Amino acid sequence: MPSHVTIGNETVDLNDYLCSTKGLLLPLVSEYTWSTGGRAFIYLLGLLWIFMAVALIADVFMCSIERITSKTTTVRIADAESEGGYREMEVKVWNNTVANLSLLALGTSAPEILLSIIETVGNGFKAGELGPGTIVGSAAFNLLVISGICVMSIPSPDTRRVKEIKVFFVTGFTCIFAYVWMAIVLMVSSPNRVEIWEGVVTLVFFPLLILISYLADRNFCLGKKEEHAEGMVGFALEKAEPSSGLLKSELGGQGRKYKTMSGDGDEPLKTRDADSDLNKLARTLGQEVRDGDIPESEAAKIAIARMNEGQSHDRGWYRINATRMLTGGRKLIPKVMSNFQELTEEERADKDISVKSKDHTAGGTKAVVEFTAAAVSVLENEGKVRLGIRRYGKKDIPCTVRVETINGTALAGEDYKHFCENVTFAKNEELRQVFIEIVDDCEWEPDEFFFVKLHVVKQEDGSHEHIALGNISINQVTIINDDEPGKLEFAKPSLVVKESYYTARVPVNRVNGCDGHVSVKWKTTDITAKEGKDFEGKEGVLLFDNQEISKNIDIPLFPSNKKERDECFAIELGECDGGAELGKIKKTIVTIVNDDEFDGIVSRLLNMTKANVGAMALQSHRWVDQFKEAMNVNGGDIESATFLDYVLHFFTFGWKLIFAFVPPAKYLGGWPCFLLSLGVIGLLTTIINDLAGTFGCLIGLEDSITAITFVALGTSMPDTFASKTAALMEKTADSSVGNVNGSNSVNVFLGLGLPWTIASIYWAAKGQEFAYPAGSLGFSVVIYSVCAFIALSLLLIRRYVPLFGRAELGGPQVPKIICGIFLISLWVIYVMLSALQVKGIIKVNF
Repeated sequence: MPSHVTIGNETVDLNDYLCSTKGLLLPLVSEYTWSTGGRAFIYLLGLLWIFMAVALIADVFMCSIERITSKTTTVRIADAESEGGYREMEVKVWNNTVANLSLLALGTSAPEILLSIIETVGNGFKAGELGPGTIVGSAAFNLLVISGICVMSIPSPDTRRVKEIKVFFVTGFTCIFAYVWMAIVLMVSSPNRVEIWEGVVTLVFFPLLILISYLADRNFCLGKKEEHAEGMVGFALEKAEPSSGLLKSELGGQGRKYKTMSGDGDEPLKTRDADSDLNKLARTLGQEVRDGDIPESEAAKIAIARMNEGQSHDRGWYRINATRMLTGGRKLIPKVMSNFQELTEEERADKDISVKSKDHTAGGTKAVVEFTAAAVSVLENEGKVRLGIRRYGKKDIPCTVRVETINGTALAGEDYKHFCENVTFAKNEELRQVFIEIVDDCEWEPDEFFFVKLHVVKQEDGSHEHIALGNISINQVTIINDDEPGKLEFAKPSLVVKESYYTARVPVNRVNGCDGHVSVKWKTTDITAKEGKDFEGKEGVLLFDNQEISKNIDIPLFPSNKKERDECFAIELGECDGGAELGKIKKTIVTIVNDDEFDGIVSRLLNMTKANVGAMALQSHRWVDQFKEAMNVNGGDIESATFLDYVLHFFTFGWKLIFAFVPPAKYLGGWPCFLLSLGVIGLLTTIINDLAGTFGCLIGLEDSITAITFVALGTSMPDTFASKTAALMEKTADSSVGNVNGSNSVNVFLGLGLPWTIASIYWAAKGQEFAYPAGSLGFSVVIYSVCAFIALSLLLIRRYVPLFGRAELGGPQVPKIICGIFLISLWVIYVMLSALQVKGIIKVNF
């Protein structure tokens, strides 16, 4: 198409129109005939679409960084007790602090850094406004807005504190110093120009920051120098993060291998076979599956979710997960159905696994009636026994049940008076009680009992569909001889317990009296089962309060990998106190056997969980897997996909398919993936430069305003979601707000140091100076520095003042909300003042 056309007597250049020269690559076609509003709308959509693309390729980039920084090496530790005189331990090659401030910081800040470099080089080594403005604007958003969101996101009164406080002090100082240095270069040292030494010094600050942070992490010059267990202080060796024995998956070699991280301080990364940890988790969830509380598929997802909850992750992991949430990709945390999300470890620990629970209310549609207790005792001379009856579930209707006594060893007429009456609950009435008369005779006789049973009767309307009996529909009433402390004995001489219940509950009865407080000593004796290996026993004291007639001795059982288990131990009652005596059954034998049905459930659950562990890995291990994940919503987990996942997947499908051609991170230690994805980010950043610059031009915004608003928000959005998730899931604030400071410093040292050095050398070779007008950028940097100082001071105050919970994040409801709003307000003030200065509404000269 010709670039010039003649209209009448006038020649028109089709390439000369509003904002046609703003881009390096765009526009691809002439937009001469397009309306300004239509062009602005298209460029805005394109900018948002490219932001999603950058987030996707940054996901790939972060996976390669995770692969690189997770590299381990095996070291040998002298150990006289081990075979061969040593034991092998696996340690991480990269120190956490070094990794966070180098490759991981580069991964989260790559778009901002590359935008600054590409803009400078693309402009013929002249200064631009978009790149530096994005660096400052992104830093302001990260420190002020993200910190404010994280402060408010922790449920009260929970808190999160920065663990590596020395590193936080270093990165917090450099977070402000980097931008103060930037202002010094632009307005003091060499106003409106950058010299070679200034660019080089700025660039050198980057490795210097890493070195100082590493020394602070290792306590050099701040206390006793810490050494690794192998007796070496190494720059590359990594101290292990506590992970509660949870799993990290490594696929490859001869099948699947699992590694766990444990330890504290400077203890190196320990490796061990984590099958026992996974098996324990599977067996615990297997209890719920066996009882019908949850299906196996959901139990497997809960297992993965639990492993992720207890695992300590770095900022890169949360960044990747946030990106996949925003693009409809495969989540690192499986989605658990809402019905099962509140199934916690505490609930399972408190639950009596020997009692199966059932929802008798049918979802709240039925009134359920039952006794308040399964057994009661009464002294013969009391004359009557009171039985409580409760109603729950549907309460807005009246209901009637029949209460009837049934003979046991106690006979109606001789020991108690027969009872058979209807009991009616009025609307919203929850508790009723009945009294049964006891016959007091003058003869001594052993304890006797009878039963009281509930029956559902037809209501006034002739139906009983809305009434059900609960678990305790029969009550055993024991008539106890007067003024006797009783005898203590086992209920049975032997007991068979399935190992899947983890606890042997052995009942001890109190017969022929229940007056006063008594106790009895007990102890276990090994037979074929061994204490400490098969069960936890030894000895103890069982206490009975006044009128108590039954107590349990709970013996914890340990799981075994034996296919056929038939092991036993004995429990024997010893000395009694309080006037009680031993009864007939003084000793009982407990036999532990397999539970084949439960073992089958655990086996299936283990297989499903291990398969899910591989599916939840950060990176795909084969090219074909990358394409499968790219072409399927939610990475192929369609059952868990939401409507929003489908929408986001539709908009990003093309990018996912293109980026699937990038080599998987498993190849050659992740370096091919690292280099290629970095190149793609650079190309996309060039397009962002064109789109943002042209869009701002079309709507009348200067590049510096566009940079601190649209571009800064677009590049920082994944970090926002990542930091909020990290704040909620991590036990510390390091991954949420602690690493923000390091990223902000790296943005200046790399994002400005590198282009400054290149451009200043280029112009020096031509005998000229690198002109760099401070303009609005200098004012923006000063405002940011002031806001950053206030924000960091507030976080430190929160750490040491009880009013805020002595923590950077969370704490009491009102103070945390005030702090969060204040931090976000600082960002609003920063944007408003910067924009007003650019527009010339306020004039400030430094």
